[in-house]
Amino acid sequence: MKKTILILSVLLFTASAAFSQSIESKISEFARNEYPNDSKMQEYVYKKQMSAYRYMLTINDSDVKQIAENEYPNDYAMQQYTYDKKFAAKNYMKTVNNNEVKQIAYREYPNDHAMQKYTYDKQLAAKNNMNLKAPPFMLR
Repeated sequence: MKKTILILSVLLFTASAAFSQSIESKISEFARNEYPNDSKMQEYVYKKQMSAYRYMLTINDSDVKQIAENEYPNDYAMQQYTYDKKFAAKNYMKTVNNNEVKQIAYREYPNDHAMQKYTYDKQLAAKNNMNLKAPPFMLR
C-alpha cells in the first residue's frame, strides 16, 4: 500500500513538473513569436504571461473564465484582462435597477457581460435624456 502511494506520488509530481515545463515552453514560444528580434521584450512578455497564467489559475467564476479562454486561447495576459473586464461587468449588471433597460441589454448580448454593461449604460442615458426632453404628459 505504501509502495503504491509512493509510486502515485512520484507519477503525480512528474506529471505536474512536465505540465509546468510545457506551459513555460508554450509561453516562451509565445514571447519569441511576439518579438522575434528583441530578447528584452521577450523576457517582459514571458514574465507578464506567466503572471497572468498564475492569475487565471486562481479565479473562480468558471463561466467568465471560459469566455476569456475562448477569446484568447494562447494569450494569458489578454485572458486576464478579458476576465477582469467581463467579471466586473457581470457584477455591475447584478446591481442595476432599471429592469426594462436591463432586459434590453440581456436580450442584445446574452453572453457578453461587458456589452451588456455598455448597452445598459447607453440605453439608460438615452432613456433619461428623452424623459428630460419629453413634454410632461408623455412621461411615465
